[in-house]
This record gives sequence, C-alpha cells and structure tokens, in this order.
Amino acid sequence: MASPIRFYFGSGSPYAWKIWLALEHKKLPYEAIRMSFDSGDLKTPAFTAVNPRQKVPALVDDGFAMYESAAMLEYLEDRYPDSGESLWPRDVKARAVARRRAAEVVAYVDPINSKIFGEVFGPADKTPNLENIAEGKNMLSAELARIEVWLNHDFLAGDKLSGADFTLYPYLAFLGRVDVRKPGYNLKVLLPAKIAVWMKRIEALPYFEKTYPPHWKE
Repeated sequence: MASPIRFYFGSGSPYAWKIWLALEHKKLPYEAIRMSFDSGDLKTPAFTAVNPRQKVPALVDDGFAMYESAAMLEYLEDRYPDSGESLWPRDVKARAVARRRAAEVVAYVDPINSKIFGEVFGPADKTPNLENIAEGKNMLSAELARIEVWLNHDFLAGDKLSGADFTLYPYLAFLGRVDVRKPGYNLKVLLPAKIAVWMKRIEALPYFEKTYPPHWKE
C-alpha cells in the first residue's frame, strides 16, 4: 500500500459505519475524512470525481476510487486478503451464507428503517404519521425475529465476525439513537434478547469506539 486509504464517511451513516468497522477489522491504514451533509461537501467537484453519485461512503486506495458499501466490503477483502482478519468465512458455503445474510439486511432491514426514520426525522412542519411508524415497528420486529434465528453462534454467520455483522449493527444502533433524540418511540425494545447480546459483543470490540459516529458524542 503506497499510502493510507482515504475513507470518506458521513457521521452516523450505516453504510459508512460498516466500512469503518471493516477497515479496522482488516487492520488497514486509512485516513478518515468526515463529510458534512449540510455544508455541500458531497457536491464538490473533488468529491464528485471520487463518487459521481455524491454519496458516502467512498474510498480512494492508491489512486483507485471505490464506492457502494457492499462492493467496498468485497474490494477490501479481495485487495488485502492477508491483512488483519477476513471479512468472510473461508469455506465457500459458509461464505455464501454470510454474504447472503448481509444482502438480506440491506434488502429488508434498510427499507424498514427508512420507513420509520423518514417519519420520525421528517420535515419540522410535518407531523409524524404514527400509523406508518407502528407499521414499520411491526415489520422490523418480524424481521429481527427472523434474524435472531441466525444467532446459534456468537456472530451472524458463525463463530467469527464477518461483513454480515458489520452490515447489520449500524442499523440497529440507530434505534437507540432515535430513543435518545426522540423519546417516546421506544425502538430499542424491539431488539430480541439474542440480538441485544450480540450487539454487546460488537460494542466490546477493541476498535469499536474509534468508529462510533463522531456527532453522537457531541
């Protein structure tokens, strides 16, 4: 590696957070560059050259620009297979399961979260639709019950961490963030017992605090 990876992130973005966890897990040198959603950082010509979709996360590795978080996980593993810990199991079938579970999280948890958060953090002049929030909570509860079945080991795809764990955790951490910022929606109570214990395992990782969204500390 000629120089540290330049990692562009938005504080609290679940897509960026999973890549940050992956960079630490892989023990890769990187420079974390915080982008402001409100200050136009993503619209600049310099960042548009990195990601023409003007979204985070993105990275530049030795002059090579990469974006789209799922593809970024694959890139980091393929590019640096011997650095740190693997993001995916070595066994082909176990790796397929881990990747499928990461894909399921994006396909099902992500839109449910968006449904809920779109109401909770909607425009100031719009009253949140409580029926939509209740429907979203029911959908999320059902999805988390499916995911809890995966946890017959310490992590989502077996005894070792994988990209599936890093994909799911940020979505669920945001539930607690909502309960702090917008009391009364009681989203953390949706977490099944096994998932709550699994989250504690992620939070006990030695590098977890380093990746914690900066503005959540402010």
